[in-house]
Amino acid sequence: MTLAFVVQRYGLDINGGAELHCRWVAEHMRAHGPVEVLTTCAHDYITWADHYAPGTETINDILVRRFRVSRPRDVLEFSRIQARILTTEHKLEDEIAWLEAEGPTSPELIAYIREHEADYDHFLFFSYRYYQSYWGVRTVPRKSILVPTAEHDPVIHLKLFKDLFRLPRAFIYNSEEERDMIQTLSGNRDIPGMVVGVGTVLPAEHSAERFRAKHGMSGPFILYLGRIDANKGCAHLFDYFLQFKRDTNSPVKLVLIGATVLPIPDHPDVRYLGFLPEQDKFDALEGAELLVMPSFYESLSMVTLEAWALGRPVLANAHCDVLKGQCRRSNAGLTYANYSEFRDALDLLLGAPRLREALGRNGRAYFQARYTWDIIERKYLAVLNGTGA
Repeated sequence: MTLAFVVQRYGLDINGGAELHCRWVAEHMRAHGPVEVLTTCAHDYITWADHYAPGTETINDILVRRFRVSRPRDVLEFSRIQARILTTEHKLEDEIAWLEAEGPTSPELIAYIREHEADYDHFLFFSYRYYQSYWGVRTVPRKSILVPTAEHDPVIHLKLFKDLFRLPRAFIYNSEEERDMIQTLSGNRDIPGMVVGVGTVLPAEHSAERFRAKHGMSGPFILYLGRIDANKGCAHLFDYFLQFKRDTNSPVKLVLIGATVLPIPDHPDVRYLGFLPEQDKFDALEGAELLVMPSFYESLSMVTLEAWALGRPVLANAHCDVLKGQCRRSNAGLTYANYSEFRDALDLLLGAPRLREALGRNGRAYFQARYTWDIIERKYLAVLNGTGA
């Protein structure tokens, strides 16, 4: 069984989102047969300009085929087109123009899929909203498995995606909420699909003491992991945390790990550590009182699963259906919908170590029952072999 994983960008230095999700799955599925990755030369998700050389290279024993982006994204033009299609009456051709303006636009990639369909048993397309998935699924619908990684944002309501969701041979969903949203929007319940998600690989050991010594940390801290961006709810998190400090005089610090596109508050108890190696990330989780997840839009949240794998509770944004559903199913986290709920939940968690331990135990059990790699691989194989739900 030869598999082609198709994703908008791919590389060891791309460390988040659907791209990392795709790489992890591809590397694990290599144990079950030949695997290739079909992707673009882009690295920067803002402009999608070519960065890597076109052609082939091997990454972690997987053959990666890269294809040129025909035009970088013009950010102003894309913003103008998106504002128009989300606020005014328009035609399907306008949505296609939006898709091509969004990028990464690579007709060479689609041409390769068309010409080499017979070389692969299945094409697994990651991220529904990009050029390679829309045109790729339409090119090889009978061999396509779509991993939508869909969030509840406005573009999912566009007609071109409602049509797309009726085409693949099967779906692999990240969560029950993602599946229900897509099925409700498109009426595609007759197409096979399974809620799978993604696993994670924990380091052999992790040390809170090592993290504290390396980064000069003392006292309790809560942790945010990921891109520091308004779209991830970080502006609200900053406001809520600083108000919490004013209201409670708590000694707790907020530690931020990840790339940022937002100004970081100038406050002695807000520590921005930038982008750190994986070992540091898990050391930080080991030392944190809890992980905070302020995002409004998620299809899964890998860092939440990593926190639960280490037995750490989560405080999550209740406006994100996926995070709220996972906290409810796992009984491993609390949620907040406004500042007063954030204050009360954080105050409760910080003052109740036994509650944090109980939630953490629940999180670890939830992770081990659903998200270890042997479970993830079995579910992928079930969908590929036509035995999944």
